[in-house]
Amino acid sequence: MQAVCTAALVASATLVLPAPMAAAAPADPDRSVSALLSQLQTLYQKTEEATETYNATEEKLKKQRAKVKKLNEDLADARVALDGSRDDAGRLAREQYRGVDNPLSPYMRFLLSGNARQALDQGHELKRAAGRRAATVERLTGSEKRAAVLASQARDALNVQEALAAKQKQQRDTVRKRLAAVERLLASMTREQLERLRKLEQQGITEAQRKLVDSGRLGGSVNPSDVGGKAVRYAFQQVGKPYVWGASGPDSFDCSGLTSQAWAHAGGAIPRTSQEQWKSLPRVPLNELRPGDLVLYFGGATHVALYIGNGQVIQAPRPGAYVKVSPIAANPLLGAVRPDAGRAPLRDYVPPKAPAGAGAGSDAGYGSASAPGR
Repeated sequence: MQAVCTAALVASATLVLPAPMAAAAPADPDRSVSALLSQLQTLYQKTEEATETYNATEEKLKKQRAKVKKLNEDLADARVALDGSRDDAGRLAREQYRGVDNPLSPYMRFLLSGNARQALDQGHELKRAAGRRAATVERLTGSEKRAAVLASQARDALNVQEALAAKQKQQRDTVRKRLAAVERLLASMTREQLERLRKLEQQGITEAQRKLVDSGRLGGSVNPSDVGGKAVRYAFQQVGKPYVWGASGPDSFDCSGLTSQAWAHAGGAIPRTSQEQWKSLPRVPLNELRPGDLVLYFGGATHVALYIGNGQVIQAPRPGAYVKVSPIAANPLLGAVRPDAGRAPLRDYVPPKAPAGAGAGSDAGYGSASAPGR
C-alpha cells in the first residue's frame, strides 16, 4: 500500500505516530521535507496494518456467517423431524387410549384363545407393535435432543458473528481515522513541499532498486508455471484500477485483494490477507523468484505485490494510487512466497505486454483517500 524508500523508512522507525489533531496543524515552514516524508510513511504504514487486520476479520466473518447459515438449516431440518416424531407419538397415545393393543400377556392370550395359530400370529403382531412404539419414543427423544443441541450451537454461533461484526466496525473506524490523519498531513503541506516530497521518495526508491540489483540478490530470468502465468496476466489486466482499502475487485483493489484475486482467477486459491499469505505459503529466496510469486514487505508483512520478472512487481500501492508496475524495491523487502510450489516452469513463456503508462504515477500514491461507507 505504501511505496517507501529504505533510507526514509529507517529514519521513520523511531517516530511515534502523531495525534490526529497534531497532524491537522499547518506545517512549519522550517520543517524538513525528509521529516514530513518519514511522518507520512509512518501514518501510511499504520493505516495498512489496520487495513489488513480489517481484511482478516472480514474473512472470519464470512466463514462465521456460513456456519450460522448451515446451523440454521440443520436446525430447521431437526425441527421438521421433531414434528414428525411428535405426530407419531400422538398417534401412539391415541391408539393406546382406544385399546388398540391387547394388554394381555402372550401366555394368557394363548390359554384364552380357541385358535392357537391365531393367538401366535396375534402375539407376533403385538410384539412388532411394541417395537414400533419403542422406536417412536426413541426417535422422539433423539429428535428433541438434536434440536436442543443445534439451537444452542446456532445461538452461540450467532453471538460469535455479532462479536466479529462489532470488532470489524471498530477496525473500520480505526482505518478511517488513520486515513483522515494522512489527509490532514497532506493538506498541511504546500505544493512545493509535496513536489519535493515526491521527488525525494522516488529518488529513494530508485537508489534502493539499484542497490538491490547490484547486490546480486535477485536471480536471473525464470519462467512461471502455467498457473503463475495466468496470475500475472490477470494482474496486468487490472493495471489502472484504483486502490480502495478492503476491496478485492473487480473494479478496485487493495494490495492483498489484488494478489488473492490474481491467484483465484488462475485456479489457485490463496489466503486473503498479506499476513496469511506470508504465514501459510512456501517461502522462496529472492534469487529464485519467478513471475507469479508474491513479494512481501515490512516486518509485519503488511504489504504484498505480485512479481512479474526483471525486478518488477504489480501492486496496488495505497489510497490515491492505482494498480501499477513498480520496482520490487519500492517498499522495504521482507521476503517472498510461492503459491504454486512444486509446479514446473513453462518451457516457453511470453510475458504479457504492459498497458501504456503501466509504470506511470507515484508508487507512493499520494492523493485523496477514501474509506467504504458501510
